[in-house]
Amino acid sequence: EVVEHPGGVTVLPVDEDGNCYMVRQFRYAMQQELWELPAGKLEKGEDPFEAAKRELGEECGLTADNYISLGEFYPTVGYDTEVIYTWVATGLHETRMHLDADEFLTPDRVPLDKAYEMVMSGEIKDGKTIAGVLKLKALVDEGRL
Repeated sequence: EVVEHPGGVTVLPVDEDGNCYMVRQFRYAMQQELWELPAGKLEKGEDPFEAAKRELGEECGLTADNYISLGEFYPTVGYDTEVIYTWVATGLHETRMHLDADEFLTPDRVPLDKAYEMVMSGEIKDGKTIAGVLKLKALVDEGRL
């Protein structure tokens, strides 16, 4: 059996001081609050890049001048078709958050090195967030970003 999934997006906003914007969100299935990157499910036929920009505004109240693709990945290959498209956003500007009616989350800033430590210690458990933080840290350490 395979679950058909429309896909999703995640965006890793980074300010000029190297802080990553993440959200803390209670996840019912896990019965705990998790650290996550801003993310969301694609609507049928929605362009992933446009969805990433939408989620950045909705969940963090930010817009960005620049987006750099970190590629895509398959979070659950054993039973569904989900693809998550990932971007780093820079040149950030504040706007107004506008969460969906059923979203309850708290945005926060964490320095990239601290986010990396949180991944490595197991404090960050969300897969898309782990992938995004590790990719960004590697690119920064290699001088490619």
